[in-house]
Amino acid sequence: MTTSPFVIAIVGPTASGKTALSVDLSKRIGGEIINGDAMQVYKGLNIGTAKITEEEKQGVPHYLFDIKEATEAFSVAEYQENVRSAIDAIHVKGKIPIIVGGTGLYIQSVLYDFRFTEQASDEEVRLNLERQLIENGPEALYEKLQEADPKSAEKIHPNNHRRLIRALEIIEVTGKTKNAHEDGKGQIPIYEHFIVGLDLERALLYERIDRRVDAMMEKGLLEEAKGLWDAGVRNVQSVKAIGYKELHQYFEGTLTIDEAVALIKKNTRNYAKRQMTYFRNKLDVHWFDALTDREIIINGILSILKDFDQNISNNR
Repeated sequence: MTTSPFVIAIVGPTASGKTALSVDLSKRIGGEIINGDAMQVYKGLNIGTAKITEEEKQGVPHYLFDIKEATEAFSVAEYQENVRSAIDAIHVKGKIPIIVGGTGLYIQSVLYDFRFTEQASDEEVRLNLERQLIENGPEALYEKLQEADPKSAEKIHPNNHRRLIRALEIIEVTGKTKNAHEDGKGQIPIYEHFIVGLDLERALLYERIDRRVDAMMEKGLLEEAKGLWDAGVRNVQSVKAIGYKELHQYFEGTLTIDEAVALIKKNTRNYAKRQMTYFRNKLDVHWFDALTDREIIINGILSILKDFDQNISNNR
């Protein structure tokens, strides 16, 4: 086995056909799929996130779906940690990890050396700093920060106790300032990887998005969103997702149902545009036309992967 797993990622805008491609590719190369969508981690958000069904999985193992309650928060740092664990587990099984989704930052955070200050935490250090705050006052801690990290001290008021303690905690845990801790992040690849992208002419993509939203409404998106609303799931991260936040405006009486659906379509189109901008600017993606026959795309991917044959063989 290789010391570091070889990872494939499949990206593209919403409604471009990533899910179906990922399953077929997995079956061809012995892959297992990891969720690369920020909102599909939530239980109960199925229709609005176009979450893959058990039937669509066709027996291929999937990871990081339905791992959070709709009321829980979820961060990119937590995603990074969970996905890297899944990659290791898949690698041990002799399979190929395939990350599939449209949340570019999440996928990038896994493949490259992204570091997050929220990972630089230590409860004992934080409690000690809080004791110092009570015993010596904020001025003493602020002077300490000015000496250790003058740049952060310029941005933090002495009376902002939370930020003051956090800045000092990062220094004590990592030995570096906040800026130094994050400096240069996201430049060095952690895994040998290959990123596949599905592209679609904008007008066709927008038509497909509009049809998909209509299909979601027919499948019961309104009822799904209402169930979350009635359960008290409001003003939390999960239901700020497109499709739910607009219907919540309908439940609040600020939009008609037709206005809410139109806004879902508009917001989804804008999101797809932002996705493509991120993928093109931040990731090294090998693009395929989404309208091309899926078998042709897979054969094209396999042809490119010849350079990685040794890696794939060692992962099997």
